[in-house]
Amino acid sequence: MSKQTIVGRVTQLAKANINALLDQAEDPQKMLDQLIRDYTNNISEAEQAVAATIGNLRMLEADHKEDVEAAAEWGGKALAASRKADELRASGSPEDAGSADKFDNLAKVALGRQLQSEKEATTAEPTIAAQTEVVDRLKSGLDAMKGKLTELQAKRDELVARAKTAQAQNTMMDAVKNIDVMDPTSDLNRFEEKVRREEAMALGKQELAASSLDAQFESLEDLGKTAEIEARLAALKQGRAA
Repeated sequence: MSKQTIVGRVTQLAKANINALLDQAEDPQKMLDQLIRDYTNNISEAEQAVAATIGNLRMLEADHKEDVEAAAEWGGKALAASRKADELRASGSPEDAGSADKFDNLAKVALGRQLQSEKEATTAEPTIAAQTEVVDRLKSGLDAMKGKLTELQAKRDELVARAKTAQAQNTMMDAVKNIDVMDPTSDLNRFEEKVRREEAMALGKQELAASSLDAQFESLEDLGKTAEIEARLAALKQGRAA
């Protein structure tokens, strides 16, 4: 994975608009669960990539430090060789003069090594600066991704809690609706109506029985009147015969 790819991917993930994604999702909870899994995996991959990038940067920095130290060391050797050459020439001896040339040559070699080390150090500095910027951006992106992951987890927990609350409310409302549809008072009303009909029938029977009894008493009264009439008629007849 290239550095630019790492930076782009981390930046894109860190700037992801969770609310916009949720608005487009058919099942937000499932999408959040998938996003959390993806983010967790992406963070793990990004951490490995960032660690490798940081490792490469530290190697460049170590090499640069060695080049700087080598340049200083070769500069010190060149100075020491040059001084030795000067000392030998100051003695005036022909042999020392030959040795002085050798030390000057050593100084030149040392100076060449110094220049090479300085050149390598200077060449590496822009790369180190660019790598340092990349690492800083990657670290910021990782921090943002971890913050986004925390936001995702919080959103997921909030959504699950809201879903459970809504489900409980719907269950309660369904129960209330069923109670309204199957109103127990309607059964009581039907039972009461049945009782009233039974009571009415009992009253009807009582009234019917009462009217039949009155008729019987009236029949007895009629019989009594007939018997009295017959008795009076017999009495009249007996009176004439006497």
